[in-house]
Amino acid sequence: MTMAWQCLQNSLVCLGGVLLVAQGCAEPPASGGGSGGSSTGGGLGSSSGFGSESGDAETGSTGDAPDVSCDELDVSSTPLRRLTGRQYANAVRDVLGVSVDVDALGADEKAGAFDSNGSAAVSPSSVELYRALAEAVASDIPALTACDGEPQGCWDALLDGTGRRLFRRPLTEQERGRYIELAQTGVDAADGSRLVVQAMLQSPSFLYHLEFGLPQEGGDVIPLEPYEVASRLSFFLWNSVPDDELLEAAATGALSSADAVEAQAERLLLDSRAREAIGSFHVQWLGIDHLEDTFKDPGTYPDFSVSMAQAMVAETRRFSELTVLQGDARLGTLLTASHSYLTEPLFELYGVTEPEDFMPGMPVELDPEQRAGLITQGAFLAEHALTNQSGPIQRGVEIRSQFFCDPPPPPPPDANVEPPAPDPDATTRELFEQHTADPTCASCHVLIDGIGLGMENYDGIGRHRTMENGKAVDASGEVLATDIDGTFEGGVELAHQLAQSDQVRECVARQWFRFALGRLESDQDSCSLDTLHTAFAESDSDVRALLVQLVRTDAFRYHRP
Repeated sequence: MTMAWQCLQNSLVCLGGVLLVAQGCAEPPASGGGSGGSSTGGGLGSSSGFGSESGDAETGSTGDAPDVSCDELDVSSTPLRRLTGRQYANAVRDVLGVSVDVDALGADEKAGAFDSNGSAAVSPSSVELYRALAEAVASDIPALTACDGEPQGCWDALLDGTGRRLFRRPLTEQERGRYIELAQTGVDAADGSRLVVQAMLQSPSFLYHLEFGLPQEGGDVIPLEPYEVASRLSFFLWNSVPDDELLEAAATGALSSADAVEAQAERLLLDSRAREAIGSFHVQWLGIDHLEDTFKDPGTYPDFSVSMAQAMVAETRRFSELTVLQGDARLGTLLTASHSYLTEPLFELYGVTEPEDFMPGMPVELDPEQRAGLITQGAFLAEHALTNQSGPIQRGVEIRSQFFCDPPPPPPPDANVEPPAPDPDATTRELFEQHTADPTCASCHVLIDGIGLGMENYDGIGRHRTMENGKAVDASGEVLATDIDGTFEGGVELAHQLAQSDQVRECVARQWFRFALGRLESDQDSCSLDTLHTAFAESDSDVRALLVQLVRTDAFRYHRP
């Protein structure tokens, strides 16, 4: 097995380089990544924001730049990103039919609120983790690696099918030769196939979003190659690899116009796999992706448990998925709807009696005086709270940052950031108003606290309350320095005010831009963002329309090398 090990090591050494492209592990394809071109990183020996449709079936390239949406073509550069843990798991599931636990890979690096891995370092230990995962996956797919005919025919089929899906493009002739050479070192055809799958799963062509663009003479911004557009589409809307239909569209040059890209996006949104991306966006945007690991003081919140946390996140996922994909898709509905999707631990928390004809997955009507959309759901409220009391500062910061795209600066080094201890004779509001009265804190807290204190009608796990420690809860709040400045009373009224805000609508579009591209925006993206904001407003804040418009933008279909 010496040769097999050497081939795998070549892939791992390449993966382990911090500057993957600079070290020669991935070179721009000579003709769009089709068979016969140069290697594109096959691995086996390959070196804040605040404020026309016919082509080369082999390469997918038409030779013409796709249409642009802005008068002046300009986009920011996109970093070389490694697949997130969830993208890795989804790709293995969709291509190989294997479920894989990726928790050992650790937390993904963020770009804003979203998983990205745009500059995450690769350590020797992480290289070993990827190798172990690849070996485990390859050993768990006997049907894929079984071979009843000539080994060469089986391996060719493997490279044409599985290899094409994993790399999101056809393999080059050079890559095919190296993988066949590796397969021949196996004890039999099936063992050779397993070795090939192991190596592919450790290749930069699988593990990274490799984007080189179409060869162009001059110009700082170039169109993405069709297979790269297909990959961006599928990872944006499915959080996984392209299917055969999308890859075929790339091969035939049917992704060379914005209209063609839009048509594929519409198709992808009709597929059940779109639920993964919609749910993932909302869980990350709201900052509830680690709620299951959140500790709550059992003396204060004895009902809180891992199962309750899981039910909370599942509620927000299902609510957002069904609203966007099967409902009216309006941002206003996401922010103000008085129905949701509950499972057993949440009925008592929300003070709702389970309907007699209730079946899991059915919508449940909630008290519209207590619940209105995402920010009054248990997940958001429990995550952005303290272990033993509510969290007015945490909730204020989250609303300010994620809904207005106006994050406050970090506190000064000498600031007292310890929250006040609970007092049985005082309300949380009384404690925090004293705590943040220091003039050095006031300039920031005046923009935060008025939002967070206006959500004091929910405790630290999201239960609605009118009394605290024998005193009436004061849930009066105020929003400042936005387009909806003014007072409000409680979380429901705040939710309805957010739904009326142009600033919130533009921020949500900006958040989807970050999620789709795995990076923060820059001034070079201003035209694409302006186009996006205008389309979102004209659609009456239709999120599905927003996603379709996003894939038409220059920022999505072009890149700056």
